[in-house]
Amino acid sequence: MSKQHYLLYGSERYALAILRPVQDAIRARGDEAAWFFDGPGAEDLEEGERLLTVEEVRKWKPRAVITSSNAVPHFFPGVKVETFHGFDAGKPRHIYIRGFFDLYCTTGPRDTAKFQAISDQLGHFAVAETGWPKIDPFMKEIAGALPPVRQPPVILYHSTFSPSWSAAETLYEEVKRLSRDGRWRWIVTFHPKMNPETVAKFKALQNEHLTFAENDNILELFPQVDMMCSDTSSALNEFLLTGKPVVTFKNRRPGPQLIDIHEVSEFEPAIERALARPPELMQAIREYADAIHPYRDGHSSERVLKAIDDFIARGARNRKRKPLNWWRKLKLRRRIGYWGPA
Repeated sequence: MSKQHYLLYGSERYALAILRPVQDAIRARGDEAAWFFDGPGAEDLEEGERLLTVEEVRKWKPRAVITSSNAVPHFFPGVKVETFHGFDAGKPRHIYIRGFFDLYCTTGPRDTAKFQAISDQLGHFAVAETGWPKIDPFMKEIAGALPPVRQPPVILYHSTFSPSWSAAETLYEEVKRLSRDGRWRWIVTFHPKMNPETVAKFKALQNEHLTFAENDNILELFPQVDMMCSDTSSALNEFLLTGKPVVTFKNRRPGPQLIDIHEVSEFEPAIERALARPPELMQAIREYADAIHPYRDGHSSERVLKAIDDFIARGARNRKRKPLNWWRKLKLRRRIGYWGPA
């Protein structure tokens, strides 16, 4: 039987972390994966990872094009599949239906219900709940019981970059003060687009109790810490999957799974409460994690491929045709520089 071809499509560097587990699953099947980028990321491909041009993609005829972006070239062959680029953090927009995709692979029941309701209404895309490929390696790493709090405890401080959502400047003096007495250890990391002046201020705090981390993949830091402090960042949802507490400052969508504060004076007591791991908080974290990503087996990539198999087995068609989308298609053609046939 000939090998099936799958194209992994990226428009941002973060596509690599999200789609590499899918590449591993494709290769484990004995099939072939290749990449196409229309933005940053291609320069970070590794030996053995194949990059294609538009013409090569069309000749290669992928069975499916899998992406974490909100759009995909309509002129590429294959089923168009979106796997998302993060959890819903409570920011203004999370669901984008742009009319490009045949199949959305959702992360858990909460998103599945939202997307299925829109699918029932519009009829031009299918929905399959698979889990999120990006965290497959991570879920395998954290399998098992929640480890006890370290002594001294280790705190991850992370902030989003948007000035209206970030608490980094507001909490700077408190992080500075609390990272001086040695009671807790701190690891600080920021979104790549964070204001460079804010980054410089926190880097200058480094001492024996505080480290500034510049990991491309924040998931690498999660097993090293006992809790997280943040604001309105999608990374905090990923962190909650560890079962560990999160303290947030003026979160846009607070709930019982978070210890959310509104005053700087509440920061230290909130950390103390998080490290005490009260039972009602830990139960709320488990329930929230099950709603956004109930899969703990590290095999979401395989479920994405199974969803593609099932969609193709059903005839690779939806109830209605996708919208014509002329303007968005034109913009995408211009971005990629391809004006040939669809």
